[in-house]
Amino acid sequence: MQITVSEAEGVGTRASYYEEAGALRDMVQNHMLQLLCLVAMEPPYSLDPDVVRNAKMEVLRCLRPITDQDVEHVTVRAQYSEGTAHGTPIPGYRRENGIHPDSKTETYVALKCFVENWRWDGVPFYLRTGKALPHRASEIAVQFKDIPHILFNANTQQPQPPNVLALRIQPEEGLSLRIVSRVPGTRAQTHPVEMDFQYSDVFGRPSPEAYERLLLDVMAGDASRFMRRDAVEASWAWVTKILEGWQRQGLRWLPEYQAGSCGPVEADRLIEKDGRTWRTL
Repeated sequence: MQITVSEAEGVGTRASYYEEAGALRDMVQNHMLQLLCLVAMEPPYSLDPDVVRNAKMEVLRCLRPITDQDVEHVTVRAQYSEGTAHGTPIPGYRRENGIHPDSKTETYVALKCFVENWRWDGVPFYLRTGKALPHRASEIAVQFKDIPHILFNANTQQPQPPNVLALRIQPEEGLSLRIVSRVPGTRAQTHPVEMDFQYSDVFGRPSPEAYERLLLDVMAGDASRFMRRDAVEASWAWVTKILEGWQRQGLRWLPEYQAGSCGPVEADRLIEKDGRTWRTL
């Protein structure tokens, strides 16, 4: 499972706030853990807000804590350096107005975590978020198990890619399913194909913006998309262990990635050591 929230802009006018928060507090604690809960929770028996929030809370209770010993192996943090995004020059993070020249505030985070319940036992969840990346995008990608090395996947030297269900949250809401299909007119030749669905293509108009939906929920009294107090406390408790682990690491400087790039090489190593790669957005 890969969950990605990428932003193309730097910190801009939010520098003073961001310097005190960082990517882990700003994005992972709320947005990304909510996405993880939504994709990993058991189907609720109704759409009652408390039923939905109970299902999400069960996921947070099952998140394996990231201890001091784990931090170095399953987390990556970095800052963007000077670069260009969409033709616009972006100064390095420590050169932004309002940022301390010796700042160790992260603008990029990658994590590997586990939901320890029967459904998700042994399934890694890879999370990444950052500023000054190539594109603005939010996506949940569910990679299915590898195809057995029999029948159409018997050649171990050229294995078939696994099927992937990608849920695009923004900016173009929709989903795609990549499957391996047999090539017409052949006996055993296969080729990966992608079935794609976009809300705007089917319904003729884009979906409402995120805050439009939330404001409508407030007016309608629907709390299902909002975190309950116990969920807020649980997510902060999980994130705080990571923050404490980073503090004990005592890094003098954070790794850097060029603005406009896909992130630091350390994040690539985090997932590649498991024989996997980040999806291209």
